[in-house]
Amino acid sequence: MPSTAYGNFHNFCRDTGDAHSTLPICNLFAESATNGGSGFGGCDLRGISLSNGRELGNLGSILLCGIAILITLFLLWRSETKRAAVGRREMQLFLLGYIVIEICEIFTVGWFPLHGAVRKGFTAVHIAAIVSTLWILMLNGAVGYQLLDDGTPFSLGLILISAGAFFIGVGYIALDTGFSWTGFWDSSTVGPLNRDYALYTLYQLAPLVFLFIFFVLESLLVVRILGERKPMLYLIAAVLLFAIGQIFQYVISVHICTGTNGKINGGLFETLFTLSAVVMIWVFWSSITEDDWPMPVASESTYT
Repeated sequence: MPSTAYGNFHNFCRDTGDAHSTLPICNLFAESATNGGSGFGGCDLRGISLSNGRELGNLGSILLCGIAILITLFLLWRSETKRAAVGRREMQLFLLGYIVIEICEIFTVGWFPLHGAVRKGFTAVHIAAIVSTLWILMLNGAVGYQLLDDGTPFSLGLILISAGAFFIGVGYIALDTGFSWTGFWDSSTVGPLNRDYALYTLYQLAPLVFLFIFFVLESLLVVRILGERKPMLYLIAAVLLFAIGQIFQYVISVHICTGTNGKINGGLFETLFTLSAVVMIWVFWSSITEDDWPMPVASESTYT
């Protein structure tokens, strides 16, 4: 991500579509078109014109989100057929979280003509789903160590309760920021910096920490315990694809928007590369759950 003062979202929103930013958190700020604002001073993503002066800002991302949902449903089905796979239910929880993210993305950064309050509601769910889903992914990284029997009500309950806590907490902060119920976050919703320390930490930094821990846990499992190398190619590919998507969103987006006169921006490619990263994570998981891999502990595990 580009360097910025801690908690400052203004430049991010300016460079990712301006008033119609493809960064969902920007919908919470006064400058966003969601709140009737005129933008952050960058290239405005306008998309295609509809009737009565309305616009559909991000048709490409909407279509890709639909494709992503269908692909993820297929991966859910394929996971269901892997009866003996370690962490099958836990991986399915991650995939379900990703589906929620993609559904929200259609309405938050797809820029359907929606009432501002509705878009802010979807935005809160979107942000909360991103944080809680990446938390679930991090916990998936620990499943292979079989510290707890995978797929059991206790294992799944721990994941769901902890992810639910993140979802409720982050969702409330986003809602209170957008709707100013208590006024506590009002100073962050208006420029010049749009500085929000809480959401910056939870939405920008925490997911990166979760991803890093997931990568370290899985790398140790594959290299030190399973003694394999090939699955690391899939894991590294997932990291690179995700990183490329973020580069398109935060760095290249403004140049694409300017070059196309606001028709598209990097958000379209961020959706594509993030989908590709999720698929590679699933391929990685599938490759290390084959029946002939040695298990890290000798005790019998419960597979569901």
